[in-house]
Amino acid sequence: MIADARPDAEAEPEVVPHGLRRWGGYIALVLVFATACGFLSWWQWSRNAETVAETRLVDRNWTQPPAPLDELVPSLDGWRHDLEWREVALHGRYLTDEQLLVRNRVRNANPGFEVLVPLRLDDGRVFVVDRGWLPIPQDAQTPQVPAPPSGEVSVVARLQQSEADLPGRTSPHGQIASIDLPAIARLVGERSYTGAYGTMTRESPAPTTRPAAAPKPVIDPGPFLSYAIQWIIFGVLAFVGLFWAYRREKRLHGLTVEQRAVLDRAGRRSRDSDYEDAVLDRTAD
Repeated sequence: MIADARPDAEAEPEVVPHGLRRWGGYIALVLVFATACGFLSWWQWSRNAETVAETRLVDRNWTQPPAPLDELVPSLDGWRHDLEWREVALHGRYLTDEQLLVRNRVRNANPGFEVLVPLRLDDGRVFVVDRGWLPIPQDAQTPQVPAPPSGEVSVVARLQQSEADLPGRTSPHGQIASIDLPAIARLVGERSYTGAYGTMTRESPAPTTRPAAAPKPVIDPGPFLSYAIQWIIFGVLAFVGLFWAYRREKRLHGLTVEQRAVLDRAGRRSRDSDYEDAVLDRTAD
């Protein structure tokens, strides 16, 4: 018996069939695509959940009775998102000399100003009240602002969060770029609420004229829900397409040589016919 000339020879590596590698690549591609569709669908679901939660918050807080300010906002810098649009009852005196106009406030596609007047409460703290909106007049740069009530006043206002500072924005005297409560507190120079302010609903005594009150916000639900469903459908269709391609290739492998030859001839005739049609089209031009 002749011994193997290569006793330590390594075993030949197993060859993976080409079809298996190809279909493994198809499966990996479909899994990556379906995973991406799943993440995009989840993102759209989360966006839809945010809009639904915001709508419920507005509906719930809009009908709540007014509560004392200390009960909802116990500290000067306190704020909770679930407090937005809650009504609070206030009593004090307006600091009319500290009135400010907030620039670039658009309502119904019309530019204008929000009118801010700090209110010194009975305990000495200052709470900023947004008394409403005024449009920019056609014949002037700034509107004629209706004067707030003098003396003691009772105010009902809806809570809002302090806005962010806008770096690089400058404003004329008596105006401000955003409702940045810490900046307003520095201008007033007194102990002021810096986490929340209020959009006025009503005040007593009520003046003859006042800026336009803030309407109830209408939150657009957007197309997030439909987009979330569409991404799920895309992910499922990827698997359907992969299964269809596998079934088609399996049926082709099950055909006889004669049946494959017939399909090849039919395919060539179809391609030749398409080519002839294209030539005739170019000739006609």
